[in-house]
Amino acid sequence: MNPVNAVRPTTAEERDARTARNGGAPTLEFGRKVPYDAYVHASTLHTLQRTLSGDPGEMSFLVVSQIMELYFKLIRHELEQARDHVRADQMWEALAPLKRAALHLEGLNAAWQTLRWMTPADFNKFRDLLGEGSGFQSAMYRQVEFLLGLRTKSLMRPHKGTAAYDELEAALHQPSLWDEVIALLARHGYDLKPELLDRDVADEHEAEQSVSDAWVRVYRDTSPENHLRLLGEALTEVADRFGDWRYLHLKAVQRTMGAKSGSGGSSGLAFLQRSMSRPVFPELWTSRTEM
Repeated sequence: MNPVNAVRPTTAEERDARTARNGGAPTLEFGRKVPYDAYVHASTLHTLQRTLSGDPGEMSFLVVSQIMELYFKLIRHELEQARDHVRADQMWEALAPLKRAALHLEGLNAAWQTLRWMTPADFNKFRDLLGEGSGFQSAMYRQVEFLLGLRTKSLMRPHKGTAAYDELEAALHQPSLWDEVIALLARHGYDLKPELLDRDVADEHEAEQSVSDAWVRVYRDTSPENHLRLLGEALTEVADRFGDWRYLHLKAVQRTMGAKSGSGGSSGLAFLQRSMSRPVFPELWTSRTEM
């Protein structure tokens, strides 16, 4: 790290002394680099909004898209933390990143609200300039899907020959969060089909009755020390909020372009409707019928 751009750590004592010297006012002189910018890199972030048209509404579309990309990265980070805890039998520790992931998904979903002004006429003012660019090409979103257990290998192909492809390839061959949860159930004595633990994790998991039966047993134990039940509810919250994301995405597309073909070559609305039919953590939902 360049020393000029480094954030200098301080202690509570230093902060109190500075406040006393300043008489309670903020420090206004920092030399060559403002500490906030050294940490957040806001001056870099604000150079990344490069619109393609003269339409003022395009800035909203671009900034919200970038905000969503940052949320995807944050959600991936939390889901990776949760997966590592589950793999290590640390159910209690897995709850915090899952709760954060659910809250980040709420923030992600709220971002759709700021595009509700956009009509087809508004979108058409700059849509052609986007060429074949489409949100389904987001490598970071695909990373989130892989972690949740949604694995469509063909959707990696737009990134062939890039560093993003290598990262997706590596993620594809690692167990998803749900794969690790299933392995956790097996380690805790639940009777699951053996092939579930030996399958190729690059293939998408499909709902299996023995996993659903295990969750019925988990939920019937209402004792406070049943951390598996708490884990199930934290996972359900993530799946629920992710379902909200998919629905809001579909509604945003329906609002701005109806059933027209998608920019990236898909059928647009119909493609999103098919995607929504693949549930996240399927046995958490099928087991509820039997509870």
